[in-house]
Parts: sequence; structure tokens; C-alpha cells
Amino acid sequence: MTSDELVIGVDVGGTKVSIAAMRGGRLGEPLLRPTDRSSTAALIAQLVASVTEVAGGEPLAAVGVGLPSVVEFETGLVRSSTNIPLADVPLRTVLAQRLGVPTFVDNDATVAALAEAHEGAQLATRCLVMITVGTGIGGGIVIDGRSYRGATGAAGEVGHMLVAIDESIPAPSRFPQPGSLESLAAGHVLDALAREAALAHPDSALGRVLVLRGAVGGPDAVQAAMDGDEVAAAAVATLGRRLGVGVANMINIFDPQVVAIGGGVSSAGELLVGPARDVAREYVLPGVGTATEIRVARSGPQAGVRGAALLARSELKRQNGEAR
Repeated sequence: MTSDELVIGVDVGGTKVSIAAMRGGRLGEPLLRPTDRSSTAALIAQLVASVTEVAGGEPLAAVGVGLPSVVEFETGLVRSSTNIPLADVPLRTVLAQRLGVPTFVDNDATVAALAEAHEGAQLATRCLVMITVGTGIGGGIVIDGRSYRGATGAAGEVGHMLVAIDESIPAPSRFPQPGSLESLAAGHVLDALAREAALAHPDSALGRVLVLRGAVGGPDAVQAAMDGDEVAAAAVATLGRRLGVGVANMINIFDPQVVAIGGGVSSAGELLVGPARDVAREYVLPGVGTATEIRVARSGPQAGVRGAALLARSELKRQNGEAR
């Protein structure tokens, strides 16, 4: 492919879909739409219509899609999906037929990690672990500059590592399992922490939001914490400390150059990552991770859509026998 060919990235989340065009490594302004979760057919129709809208009639070289799902990368089969109705759908084949261009489908955190390992279109970090904290917790791994997907394309489900179990190992249950990182540190957990803080501290910013609206959630906690509210900052820090145990596990296993924290909750910045970093350093084996940087993902909210576009770009090059 030539550097100016148009590719489109699609980031499908539990609440919104982000679609953007990339040409020459530059990403356009994303189109945002609420995710249509009413049915499989409705969501696929939404993706096709959105890609067509973003392409605007221009010749399209390829499409990359990131999903909060377990994806068999080589075939594009969605093997399981918790928050969107795409389980058991051969999405790569379906979208390629509907759009008429090569399409590549991958886990959303895997493509976000790919974006985080790049600066523009150039690889900047060869060994990186990405942890995305949103509706759930996902993970992506880059080893030697390439996405690591494991034997079936399912590697990187870091949200389901067990980080808190007692001597009596609980019987397996529905996912996320009790004691898993996702059960203790995902965005929905911050919703609960925010409500608990608001009820315990009615004079706080969160308490006032609860009285005014009758509800309070994680985004309120992040905003209030960034505005200097100590009660909200404590709630965010609690989530960060829990996340830090998962970060330590990733460092002990991969000894990466970078652990990047992304997803919607990462907008709290150092209020989340600082406590995570402090706890992670306590649980990392001495001598491991001495060169690891733990930081907020630099791609921000666009990491998923940028990574999906980079996926399309790199896989199209690979298919054409070009250097990555």
C-alpha cells in the first residue's frame, strides 16, 4: 500500500463506537455514536453505515476494528463478547463482504496497545503492556514491536487475572470472577465507590451531586477529584491501588519498557496512576522492572480507534508482503 491510502479504524465499546480515517499515519477527527446493542444485526448495520459515512465516498484500502471481546484473530471470529452482541459472529468475513475491502478484527485493548507503542505511524516502544480501564478491564501486549495474541488470539485478558483470593479458593462463577482485577478495579467499581463516598460524606462534591441528581458515578468522581475534592480523590486512589496489583503482575511476567494505563477512567491521570504505581513497586520482585515506566496512555481516548487504524495499515502491508 502507498502511504497516502485511506484506512479506517473502528473502536467498538460497550457504550460508544468511535470511527476515524487515517491517511499517511495521521488520524482524522473521530465520529462518535452510541453503541447500538439492541441486536447483532443492528450493531453490524451501524458499523457498516458509520464506516461508509467516514469514508465519504473516497477509495478505501482497509478497515480495522477493535472490540471488547475475545477474538480469533486469523479468522476474525468473535469467540465471546460480554458487553456487545457479537459473540460467535465471524465479523471479519461479514464486514469484508458488506464493505468490499479487507477488514481486520482484534481485541480492543490489543489495538490500543499497538497505538501506544507507536508515535504517529512509527514504532517507538518495542515491549509494552497496555491496561485499559473502562466498562471492564482489558489488556494488550506488544513484544518486539508486534502485538502478542497467543495461540488462539485471546492473549491479554488481564482483567481476569485473580488478584485477591483468600485461603479458600472460591468456586468458579460467572465472569468477572470474584477476586479478579476487573471485579475490583473496573469503571463500574468506581461507580460504587463514588456512591459510597457520597453517602458517607454528604457535604462533599460527590454528596452534593447525589442530592442534586439522585445518582452519582465514576465520571463524577474523576471530575470532582480533578477539581480538588479530597473525598473523590480518595475514591479514585482506592481504584488505583487495586489496579496497581495487576500492574505488578504484568511487570513480573513481562518486564516491559512501559505499562500504559488507558481507558475512560485514565482521564484521572496521576490521581489514578500515582497510587497504582506506588502499589505496583511494592509487589514487583526485586530486580524486575527496573527499566519499566508506568504511565497514563498518551493516545488518550483515541487509543482504540488509532490502534484499529494502525492494525488495518500494518496487516494490509503484511498481506502485500511489505515491511511493517
